[in-house]
Amino acid sequence: MAYFDVAADAYVQFMGRFSAPLAEQFADVGLAGVDLDARVLDVGCGPGMLTAVLAKRCGEAAVSAVEPMEAFMAATAAAFPAADVRLARAEELPFADDVFGAALAQLVVHFMGDPVQGVREMARVTAPGGRVSACVWDHANERGALSPFWKVVHRHDPGAEGEGRLPGSWEGGLTEIFTGAGVREVEESLLTVSLEFATFEEWWTPFTMAVGPAGAYYLGLNQIERAGLVAALREEYGDGPMTVRASAWTATGIV
Repeated sequence: MAYFDVAADAYVQFMGRFSAPLAEQFADVGLAGVDLDARVLDVGCGPGMLTAVLAKRCGEAAVSAVEPMEAFMAATAAAFPAADVRLARAEELPFADDVFGAALAQLVVHFMGDPVQGVREMARVTAPGGRVSACVWDHANERGALSPFWKVVHRHDPGAEGEGRLPGSWEGGLTEIFTGAGVREVEESLLTVSLEFATFEEWWTPFTMAVGPAGAYYLGLNQIERAGLVAALREEYGDGPMTVRASAWTATGIV
């Protein structure tokens, strides 16, 4: 997952500002009906935005987390020493069957090498009657956290790949993945967060940190192209303040 071979702090500044408030809403969905004493799993935990919410609600010792990027895993393990944090891919979870009351994957299914296998593994390690949940930005409908960036990019570079075709990033996409993985009673909903940025620079600067597909796109431009993109973005959104509303498709189901 070369898109995320960056320092943990870079990810926090880039996507953590959106995923932290999203995690509160996502945990409401993922923990609904789950026994308060159950163990819970954060799949693809990154630097720990969802892990923090799960630790607060369930107790740190009840939380396990896996992450394939070593820098992110180390940051989460350091922040939550009582949690069980491991270096692992979603498609090969290092846990026995039926261990958890809930398994959650925030903003990661669309980056799994095999999303159906990843969700199938989440279901395998979740006890019967437990809950499996995932969320993905609504890239396809240009309502994701990065949609303001891609909107301008595609206007000037229609051939740019963007993120609209990533698995699960449209209505019904996650449901299809969950159903294929054997999860039952799947329900899909849309969660929305809103962030205020005082200046254009406050919003834009983290895009230069080479995080994710957006950061990779910027990194691949030459200096003239980068300057042109920044000028186009500033023309579109002004010097600030600016508000970004971001929505994520969320699926949850029963094992």
